[in-house]
Amino acid sequence: MSDMRRREFITLLGGTTAWPLIARAQQSAMPVVGFLGAGSPGPFVPQTAVFRRGLAEAGYVEGRNVAIEYRRAEGQYDQLPALAAEFVRRQVAVIVAFPIPAAVAAKAATTAIPIVFNVAGDPVKLGLVGSLARPGGNATGVNSFLAELGAKHLGLLRELLPTATRVGLLVNPTNENVEGVTKDVAAAADALGVQIDVVRASDSREIEAAFATLVRNKVNALLIGSDVFFSSRRVQLATLTARHAIPAIMNEREFAEVGGLMSYGTNRTEAFRQLGVYTGRILKGAEPADLPVVQSTKFEFVINLPTVRALGIDIPPTLLARADEVIE
Repeated sequence: MSDMRRREFITLLGGTTAWPLIARAQQSAMPVVGFLGAGSPGPFVPQTAVFRRGLAEAGYVEGRNVAIEYRRAEGQYDQLPALAAEFVRRQVAVIVAFPIPAAVAAKAATTAIPIVFNVAGDPVKLGLVGSLARPGGNATGVNSFLAELGAKHLGLLRELLPTATRVGLLVNPTNENVEGVTKDVAAAADALGVQIDVVRASDSREIEAAFATLVRNKVNALLIGSDVFFSSRRVQLATLTARHAIPAIMNEREFAEVGGLMSYGTNRTEAFRQLGVYTGRILKGAEPADLPVVQSTKFEFVINLPTVRALGIDIPPTLLARADEVIE
């Protein structure tokens, strides 16, 4: 090989080797968002897509100028601290945390990395922020109020069943919101003269056992507490309420969509969009301490009419008229 050709070959080889290195350098230069979830990915695919849409509104598109790494506890909340610590070691640019157990784990793991949360209860009481208007630390996000609707749910059940005197409350004992949810419902029950039977479950077998207890106690209705694990098991919950003829209410519309009797809660689509928008603003340099916590304002009341008929309930026309959606 002549000297000229040898030099051309070495130059070409060097260029070929350099391209992957350049590509990797460009990729590593992208900010990385760590998405920390407490549940399973399947039930929340639509919400995750909405989060990415909000991120795009702020100018960041996954794979183009931002990378997203997902870690999910699959309902095993005790795994969340380790997953959060992994993001801290990875030195991600922002940690996005949903719901309460994930947000609490992220906050415990770091005081330096910005955190954007979507929680179902008061973030001040949870210790996530100093105040709603001025969070003051490394965290901000959205309060969807879903864990604060127990009294409203109980009122809707009592309006549907005026003679109900015994109502079950299903909670997940591993969720930080369990004490607050139980107290709120108990206070509302005292005011209405209703007895509350609290049952607990943190896996599918315990859900089955909880329903056996509810049937044995002859409850008139069931209030399903706010919990992402229950969200992922909504088909099981709707099936069991139908099998045992227990009128039930949950805080998300998907429960009614799969056969549950009623749902009342905030619109998760807007909450996840705002989650993406805030993440994008922080990537651009905004401080979480200066971004006020967003309070969800849109509530939806959904009734599944075939389930009403299957349970043999005479639904009050006034209650039916207040529904935002009646599933036929």
